[in-house]
Amino acid sequence: MFRRLAAVTAAAVVGLGVLAGCSGSDPGDDTTGPVKLRFLSLAWQKESLQANKDLVAKWNAENPNIQIEYVQGDWNSVHDQLLTSFEGGDAPDIFQYESAAIGEFSKQGYLADLSSLMSSELKGQISPGIWDTVTFDNKVAGIPFLLESQVIIANKKLLDAAGVAVPPATGGWTWDEFQANAQKLTAGENYGVAWALKSPTNRVMNLSLNFDGKFFYNEGGKNVVKIGDAETAVPKRIHDMLYTAKSASPAALGMSGADSLPGFFAGKYAMLPGSVSLRQQMVEQAPAGFEWVTIPPLKGVSSNHAANPQTLSISEDSKAKKQAMQFLEYFLNPANMATLAKGDWLVPTGTKANEELVKLTQGKQGWDVAADSAKDLTVSAFQKVPGYPEWKTKYATPALQQYFANKITLDQLKTQLTDGGKAVLK
Repeated sequence: MFRRLAAVTAAAVVGLGVLAGCSGSDPGDDTTGPVKLRFLSLAWQKESLQANKDLVAKWNAENPNIQIEYVQGDWNSVHDQLLTSFEGGDAPDIFQYESAAIGEFSKQGYLADLSSLMSSELKGQISPGIWDTVTFDNKVAGIPFLLESQVIIANKKLLDAAGVAVPPATGGWTWDEFQANAQKLTAGENYGVAWALKSPTNRVMNLSLNFDGKFFYNEGGKNVVKIGDAETAVPKRIHDMLYTAKSASPAALGMSGADSLPGFFAGKYAMLPGSVSLRQQMVEQAPAGFEWVTIPPLKGVSSNHAANPQTLSISEDSKAKKQAMQFLEYFLNPANMATLAKGDWLVPTGTKANEELVKLTQGKQGWDVAADSAKDLTVSAFQKVPGYPEWKTKYATPALQQYFANKITLDQLKTQLTDGGKAVLK
């Protein structure tokens, strides 16, 4: 789930009256005036908010017959608001959310199938693996436009002192190289890496795709949890860094990415694995003269990790789906998508948007790495399993926390994860 779900925003709660969407006039009725569409946006950062509002204003100025009303939403309450508005028949025409959450709405018939509405140009800009994250029962429920990849932020001074070379933006370290470099960067009470694993499940599930770890398998039409070598590869490597190599700080386990920054700035840890969005806090919070670099996603058998993109969907009840898609084609053209990604410190899904973003930023502040990491993001099995949220909360998170705290063995971890699947996926 995107980092915004944990953010406290100042956005006003969107009431049902505000969400009263699907208000587009019937396109065949010339007497009703311009088509009016409501767009529920979840942008919350200053630069992102401004970019969203500017694009809507520019569209409205250039398209008097299709007018977009910008409605400010909130990540913390949007799911319940949308569910209520869908059930009440007053959902917004267009809304922002994320791929892991819209499947439920799609299967309930609340979302328009965008397959025949979008242009081939827009579809071709985004890789099939990313489209898979928003495809449910062969219907495209949303347009994926922003991604959150997993990278490593590193202290350049400490890397140089240890003789550790920064890899190019187009290819990161293997896990073996990463572990070896963490060992080189460990000295005294200072560790090579801090794994901030306060909420470990999503991180482990995402990175396990490096080794083709799926966790969820379909057997005879039923989802089951199976834990083999592919699924245990990442947890075992992290555990080994903590307790065998002792190159990772045990104190960081209960931290979030932001919690680990003071220690990182103080030189207590040389590397921070985390979200690509962590670069924003580096820019805003790093002490003067602190030099940091962004290292690309790690590689096991591949560099793949799970994509849970932010999405833009059209409500099934909207009376002006074609006009809504016209706006989305404009809103997500390469230049605009690059601007939106820059405002959120995330990765655009479009190939041309990535090229635009690198030009816009000159690749500085890790934008070259961020743009290149889009190729490593794809759908994971857990994103399609209805019981995943319950399995994650009740079983996976406590089991992984115990394992990383060295309170249970790897075999016990496997048992708890498997038994949890049996309990949830009945």
